[in-house]
Amino acid sequence: MDLGDLIREALDAIRSHALRSFLTLLGIIIGVATIVGVVSVIAGLDQYVQERIIILSPDVYVVTKFGIIRGREEFLEALKRKDITKDDVRRLEGSLTRAAEIATQLDGARAAVKFRDRRLADVRVTGVTANFPQLINFDLESGRFFVEAEERAAAPVAVVGWDIKDELFPQLDPVGRKVLIGGREYEVIGLVKKQGRTLGQSQDNLVAIPLEAALQQFGTRRSLDVVIRAKGGVPGVEASVDEVRGVMRALRHTPFKNEDPFGVVTAEALQELWRNISGAAFVLMFLIASVSLGVGGIVIMNIMLVSVLERTQEIGVRKAVGANESDVRRQFLLEAAILSLAGGIVGAAVGAGAASLVESQTGFPARVTPGIIGLGLGLSVLVGLVAGYFPARSAARLDVVEALRAE
Repeated sequence: MDLGDLIREALDAIRSHALRSFLTLLGIIIGVATIVGVVSVIAGLDQYVQERIIILSPDVYVVTKFGIIRGREEFLEALKRKDITKDDVRRLEGSLTRAAEIATQLDGARAAVKFRDRRLADVRVTGVTANFPQLINFDLESGRFFVEAEERAAAPVAVVGWDIKDELFPQLDPVGRKVLIGGREYEVIGLVKKQGRTLGQSQDNLVAIPLEAALQQFGTRRSLDVVIRAKGGVPGVEASVDEVRGVMRALRHTPFKNEDPFGVVTAEALQELWRNISGAAFVLMFLIASVSLGVGGIVIMNIMLVSVLERTQEIGVRKAVGANESDVRRQFLLEAAILSLAGGIVGAAVGAGAASLVESQTGFPARVTPGIIGLGLGLSVLVGLVAGYFPARSAARLDVVEALRAE
C-alpha cells in the first residue's frame, strides 16, 4: 500500500469512531494547549522585558540601597542598610574616575496632583537631576526638561506623564499650567512620551521634579539611587562597578569579609534575573504538559490496542490479500500519529486563543509564533508515534489464519 492509501485508511478508521477519538485526544489537547499558551506568554514577556522593562543601556548601572531583591530574607536584610544620601553622592562624584556621567534619583514618593477642580490621587513623584534623561529612557512628547540651574535652585517645575494629562488636562496642553503636587505649586514644563502599561501597571502615572525640590518636600528618610554611565562603554562597566564598590564600602566602613551594604543593578543582572524567572516558569510548564501528554499517550495506546482487537479479522484479510507486516505496522502507526496530530491542532488553537485572551484581558504580552505552534504539533505527533508503536507491532505480528478466524 502506498502512503496515500494508508492515510485514507487511517482517516476512515478515525472517522468511524469520532466520539471515541475525540475523548482519546483530551490529554493531548490539554498538553499542547498548555505548551502553546504558556510558551507564547513567556515569549511575549521576554520580548516585552527586553524592550520595555530593562530600560538600562548596557553601559549604565544603578547603585541603590536595595539592589535586586530575590526573596523575603534579602528584603529584610536590605532594610537594615544605611540610606544613600547626598553626602554619599558627593563623595562618589569626587572619587570616581571610571564614571563618564552620574545622575541621581529620589524615587518612591506618592502624592496627589491637582489642577483647578480636578484631582488625581496617588501619583508617583520622582526627583531627578537635570542629566537624568541622558542616562535613562525619558523622552519628551512636548515642552522641555528642567536644566541644571533649576535643579540646583529647587525650582517649582515639573514634567508629567500622560495619565496626568488625560485626567487633569483632557482638552488642554499641560505645558505652562500650574498644578499642585502634594499641596505645593509647580509649573508643568514638559510632557513625557506615552509609555503604556507594564504587566498591568501604568507607566504614565508619574511626575518628575528637580531633585532638590523633591528632597525638600519628600526627602525625609528616603534613600537616593545613583545612575552611572561607565567610562569606555560596555567594556568599562565591570571596572567602573568595582571602583564604585570600593568607594561605597570605604564610606560604610565595611569589613573585607562582609557583603556589600548596597546593591548594584546592571542591565546584564536584570536580564539574568529574567532568564532565571522565565526558565523556572518554562520547567514548571513542561512538567505540567508532560503529565497531560503522558496521560494522552497512554490513552491512545489503550484505544489503539482495543482497535487492534476489534479489527483482527480485517487485519487478517489485509494480510491474506498481500499486505505484509510493514504495511500493517505503518497503517496503525499512521492512525496513532494522525489521531495525536488532530489533538495537537485543536490544542494549539486553544493555547493560542488562551494566550491572546490573557493579553487582551490582563495586559500580559503574548507572542504566538510558527515555531511555538510547530513545537506543540511536533510533540503531539511524537507522542502518537510512541504510543502507537506497541499496538502497531501487535497488529503486524498477528497470524493470518488466527486473525481470519476471529469473531
